[in-house]
Amino acid sequence: MPYATLMEHKLREGTLRTLYNVDAARRRAQAEGRSFVNLSSNDYLGIGEDMALRQEFWASHDPATLRFGACASRLLTGTFDEHAAFEHDLAHAYGAEAALVFGSGYHANEGILPALCGKNTLLLADKRIHASCIDGMRLCAGRVLRYRHNDYQQLAALVEEQHPHYAAIWIVTESIFSMDGDYCDLQALARLKQSFPKVHLYIDEAHAVGVRGPGGLGCCAQAGLTQTVDVLMGTLSKAWASSGAFIACSAALRDYLINTVRPFIFTTALPPINLAWSRFILHKMRETDFAARRRHLADIAHWLHTALPHTGPNAEPSQIIPVILGDNQRTLDAAKALQDQGFHVPAIRPPTVPPGTARLRISLTAAVTTAQVQALAASLAPWL
Repeated sequence: MPYATLMEHKLREGTLRTLYNVDAARRRAQAEGRSFVNLSSNDYLGIGEDMALRQEFWASHDPATLRFGACASRLLTGTFDEHAAFEHDLAHAYGAEAALVFGSGYHANEGILPALCGKNTLLLADKRIHASCIDGMRLCAGRVLRYRHNDYQQLAALVEEQHPHYAAIWIVTESIFSMDGDYCDLQALARLKQSFPKVHLYIDEAHAVGVRGPGGLGCCAQAGLTQTVDVLMGTLSKAWASSGAFIACSAALRDYLINTVRPFIFTTALPPINLAWSRFILHKMRETDFAARRRHLADIAHWLHTALPHTGPNAEPSQIIPVILGDNQRTLDAAKALQDQGFHVPAIRPPTVPPGTARLRISLTAAVTTAQVQALAASLAPWL
């Protein structure tokens, strides 16, 4: 396989990726007296850099009792008190019968969807769903159809047409979409479920958990629909500054998934220390400081969304703001120019996004100040 030739082709078309060491980039900027504003992180509440929180966590736990590795899968000897306590508290927070933790959001989506989608099942997924969902759908034994992004008229027509032919229909979507930063219409999905008894909802809240809703529980909680959604999936690796993912669901479904989801069955469990930190953050989410962080994040997102043209139709913009430039090389050039000015914004290119929609994906966090957002807008102006 001529790997070098393939990489040269990617370089010519502007889609070559390389690893980016953020620590090294920050050190270089500091050594040169330049600022470093990270606008490509999913640390939406700034928890990852909060040393006081880390110190509080260690002060409230006995380090001698926290294991740094589970050393086995959950079904063998990889389930510890920390797993059970965290899943119990998650279920209570969401008002769900049960919760289940996974090694990552990718593992959850890739493994759960094939377990749900048997031969007599139809899966309907938004065109712009996460790559992990796409890979999970590829493993499904049942039929998979994709509907146009946020096109609920087409989705309703598909449900009405296909409903008589399947034992179950699963609708799969994100609540906040990772590349466009827009929202799904949860109320429209709830109405579909109420109208068609075979319809079930799978909502990926990876970019909403921690950021939206009461106590940062996400968009479904904000809409009052946690009891309506059959599988609510959230990640711990973004706003929670931890690792892994979880679902809230019924007790019967949890038992079924424990026995059928291959990435759960055959993967070493998350380290207990990681679950202890995640549980610590879950309890912190309702505190005043975290509510203030969410408000600040919403405020700077609204300001930047208003200041930049062509960032989408969101009445309530999310923390993800795409600036679509179209051409791959122009987007790379813009990202480099912003980096030279201290703003680290990634150039997102195909195949991550559709051809012709290369973009700067601005990922705001609560650690970003209003002044920095205003300076970013000024730096972006020549490219718009």
